[in-house]
Amino acid sequence: MSLIPLVAAAQDPAGQALAGLTSGLQGVVHAAAVVLLALLALELGKVATEAWRRVRPSNPGLQEVTRRALEDPAHAAALARAAPGPLAERTVVDLAAAAGSERQDAVENALADYELRIQRRLDHTRMLVRAGPALGLMGTLIPLAPGLAALGDGDFQQLAADLQIAFAATVVGILVGTGAFALTLFRTRVYTEDLAALERAVAQFAPAGAPPHQRVVAAVGDHST
Repeated sequence: MSLIPLVAAAQDPAGQALAGLTSGLQGVVHAAAVVLLALLALELGKVATEAWRRVRPSNPGLQEVTRRALEDPAHAAALARAAPGPLAERTVVDLAAAAGSERQDAVENALADYELRIQRRLDHTRMLVRAGPALGLMGTLIPLAPGLAALGDGDFQQLAADLQIAFAATVVGILVGTGAFALTLFRTRVYTEDLAALERAVAQFAPAGAPPHQRVVAAVGDHST
């Protein structure tokens, strides 16, 4: 007795189960692609807001904002509102509080916290860079199965509808991935510049009458190394 029919019969239920699972995922994948597109639009809005805060005529620059906050810690929260973004604004307040702290590592910890917040913010778009094309590919392949079945039955109208859905998913996936990659590059550059501005401002700050060994520049030197 040949084993080929037995193997085919055993594989058929598994194949049907996979086909049913894939078909059930079609709506989920397409909904997830729309969600990713909405998340990309949200991140783009945040970047546009930060970009406006950087280029507006009244912007004194992050280094100057930090210097003023360090010199006047009591009004640091109000001065920090001129920072180019919420991450930098929070760090300016933290640095102003750290400058008046007795802990020698307070400034270093504030800068380290800023770097961690940067990484968490960059992870938002890094995830979209990976997830967008992946969901776009899934959204492309899933409708092809019923489309090919429709082609076998001679139903070209159904085939055209399935291909339209598949190509739309591809376009959305590529759009999300490309847009998120561009936002990640932009944020990496500007956040690196912000970190350099914060370090320069702290390095230039020294409380009046403080001896050199008590200056917060020591903390920055340890942080940079």
